Amino acid sequence: MDDERPADGRAGLRVGCAGWGIPAAAAAAFGAGPSGLARYATRFAAVEINSSFYRPHRPATYARWAATVPPGFQFAVKVPKAITHTQRLVAAEPALDAFLAECGALGPALGPLLVQLPPSLAFDAPVAAAFLTALRARFAGAVVCEPRHASWFGAEGDALLAAFQVARVAADPAVVAAAARPGGGRSLTYYRLHGSPRIYYSTYPAATLDTLAAAVRAALPTGPVWCIFDNTAAGAATDNALDLLTRLPLP
Repeated sequence: MDDERPADGRAGLRVGCAGWGIPAAAAAAFGAGPSGLARYATRFAAVEINSSFYRPHRPATYARWAATVPPGFQFAVKVPKAITHTQRLVAAEPALDAFLAECGALGPALGPLLVQLPPSLAFDAPVAAAFLTALRARFAGAVVCEPRHASWFGAEGDALLAAFQVARVAADPAVVAAAARPGGGRSLTYYRLHGSPRIYYSTYPAATLDTLAAAVRAALPTGPVWCIFDNTAAGAATDNALDLLTRLPLP
């Protein structure tokens, strides 16, 4: 059925959630499959793996996930907190090597790496440049960064991310006004919707989804656009992602 096929990214559009759990109330919107991930992939072309932030996964696990989804589906993978929060981007090469060896088993299904920084990590140009140099020496694919300290949103921080072709996430809620807008390298646009006003819980109203859809349509001619809903705590992400898809062009 047409309404069960995934929006598979052929138009550069990827809408999904942070995790592939399907709330019971939304189950009827998805096709059949042998697992939750397989069912999720009947409607969405992308998912964000957040569990990699907390613990490593074996390459065989990533490979199994990749084998579960249809061609064209992609996984965004969150960089471990050991790199971003514990080491705070310093001397991260061994941890990067281990992480990339694991998630690389996704093969063609590997989408962007997500580097979410702690709110306390201020912009430090030498530290950031050294980390991004080490990352780019190891990984040529898409990278997105979600800084959460106001100092990252000036011209210097934006220019550094752009120099390494790292897209700055457009986030909601935004720590400063600029954080709500995409920045950095613009070959990829990446929206992360955490829920507002209650982070991780609140659902987004129709008017907000209309505004987001208009922004996505405007960005699509410049390159791929990802919209990931992270307001998963009470199941709002799934409904919001499905609702957004109804407002956007499907392949």
